[in-house]
Amino acid sequence: MADLNVIKLPAEEVTEPAEKKAKKRARPPKLDPVEEAQKRQKNVESLRVLGEGDSSVKLLEELVFGAEDELLERLVEQEDGVRTGTGTLLEEDGDEESADSEAEDGARLLPGRKAAAWVDEDDEREEQVDMKHRFRRDLIRGEAESTMTKQKLQQRMRDQFQKSMGGTPSWADVSDRKKKKKKKAAEDEEDEDEEDDELLRRTGNFVASSDSLPSGILRMKKRLDANSARPSEDKLTTVQFHPSAQVVMTAGLDQSLSLFQVDGKSNPKIQSIHLERFPVHRAAFSPDGETVIATSLKNKMFYLYDMMEGRVTPVHTVRGLNEARVKEFSVCPEGGALLLTGTNGYLHLLTLKTKEVVRSMKINGNICGVDFSHDGSKVFANSEEGEVYVWDMRSSRCVNRFTDDGCVKGTSIAASRNGRYLACGSQSGVVNIYSQEACLNSTNPKPLKAVMNLLTSATSLRFNPASEILAIASRAEDEAVKLVHMPSLSVFSNFPVSKRKVVYRASCLDFSPHSGFFSLANNKGRAPLFRLLHYKDF
Repeated sequence: MADLNVIKLPAEEVTEPAEKKAKKRARPPKLDPVEEAQKRQKNVESLRVLGEGDSSVKLLEELVFGAEDELLERLVEQEDGVRTGTGTLLEEDGDEESADSEAEDGARLLPGRKAAAWVDEDDEREEQVDMKHRFRRDLIRGEAESTMTKQKLQQRMRDQFQKSMGGTPSWADVSDRKKKKKKKAAEDEEDEDEEDDELLRRTGNFVASSDSLPSGILRMKKRLDANSARPSEDKLTTVQFHPSAQVVMTAGLDQSLSLFQVDGKSNPKIQSIHLERFPVHRAAFSPDGETVIATSLKNKMFYLYDMMEGRVTPVHTVRGLNEARVKEFSVCPEGGALLLTGTNGYLHLLTLKTKEVVRSMKINGNICGVDFSHDGSKVFANSEEGEVYVWDMRSSRCVNRFTDDGCVKGTSIAASRNGRYLACGSQSGVVNIYSQEACLNSTNPKPLKAVMNLLTSATSLRFNPASEILAIASRAEDEAVKLVHMPSLSVFSNFPVSKRKVVYRASCLDFSPHSGFFSLANNKGRAPLFRLLHYKDF
């Protein structure tokens, strides 16, 4: 047998069992107390030097780590906790876990929504509903939907209801309500912005600015028609604003007379009166606004409508009136009387109290237009021959007479309320503007301005209450309406709007008591309404 060579290992190189090695690795190294004390002392010295060097750094360290004594105590506690496996670190971990759980609970709550006082766990479970029941069979869309969760069933029923109703109803559509609110707010803001446009567009000394109407462009906005709540079925002949209330009246050939409240948005109807076999040619308020006078085309009779009592009174005969018909008239500013335009140049003064003619005046030729002065003491009458007569109402005498400059045939006349201007219209479309003082004192006054913007007969003239605007119109052509700026005697360039027709053939014009609104009566049975933004009141 061969000899076996036995190799002997040194004693220190003998391999130890694996369990002993693991125990040695798990044992923490022994700490020398003297060496640890020296390290702590060095750390304290370094912290003290840093603190003395910069007070702001020291303050920051105290805020983050606490004071030096507290920091040392925490370090010692941490070392003890590492040795014992318990202590501060575990407590801090527990605090972090609780804080995280609180943060998660807070995150579950939606912003702006309060936490529920009590939560039923059964509500959160997805309970299955049997869809084979006879009340729920119609909601199934397939054989696979034999069961369905409550949430899905509720959504399915909601969808079916909306489908049967033709969509989501407006009262249930939150987005639709929000859109309406936004639209309404936008309209209000638009109105405010339009009123403030001039302020935002211009610069200057607004503290010393004038309240007078600027020339060139008239700031205005088209509103809903004054009679939109009840349009006329035939031609409108009259539109007039109430002298004191926020009301407008319309009348026309459809034998009706209507009153509307003016708000610029809906203009609701107040009342409508039908006059049997009586197409209204002209209607007007009395100066106190309590009575409406209406005349027709071929009748001697006329109507009085008492607004306070709601009573309509026909006036069949007038004592002392030898006329075949009563068609044109003017209301005396002092009230209680009418000035009827007769044939052959006659003017008849009628009292409403006794329904009789108290006096008559006559001019040469036929009368085409009549208007009172601002105080009612004078009457201006224009004849078809182009002559203007001035009558004194107290004495019934003609105090002046002159020929309208360049006029061949007169058609209309209007006097301003401030007593400064007199406008005379002609068949050629020319409107001469005179000074009232010159018309009273001169037999050959010269016009201040001849407005030649109309190409057809100037049939309607109207000054606004502030005497800053003269409206002229012709019923012979569509859109034949112009507004004249009286201080500068120039025509506003932005009316009517040329892009779309809204005016048509105008037979009557009127302004509200404080010039805030302007309206006209056209042959389409409508009364277009415009808001004049320069004037703040109705």
